[in-house]
Amino acid sequence: QVQLVESGGGLVQAGGSLRLSCAASGRTFSTYVMGWFRQAPGKEREFVAAISWSSSSTYYQDSVKGRFTISRDNAKNTVYLQMNSLKPEDTAVYYCIADTNLRAIVVRTSADYWGQGTQVTVSS
Repeated sequence: QVQLVESGGGLVQAGGSLRLSCAASGRTFSTYVMGWFRQAPGKEREFVAAISWSSSSTYYQDSVKGRFTISRDNAKNTVYLQMNSLKPEDTAVYYCIADTNLRAIVVRTSADYWGQGTQVTVSS
């Protein structure tokens, strides 16, 4: 069982930066692929980024490549999403997720474990 708690959301102007953090409980954190999904009002949930258990591989949605960076610290059971050059279209609730199946996360936008979500609002 993994419990996830996000923090770091907020209101920022376009072009600004935010860093989301996700603290995970559970002794097997390091064995999970971790990632972030987001959902804007009236839109479907979408994959944002994912990182393998060893941090050797990262994956991003095309629209955030070059602007967002996912990282993890297994010693602290924490995963991060650094978001730079934010745009109004990045406005959404961001969810930290965990799963042992990378394909589920990246292809099916599905995960076994979810955080409660944190709101990110980018003003123009």
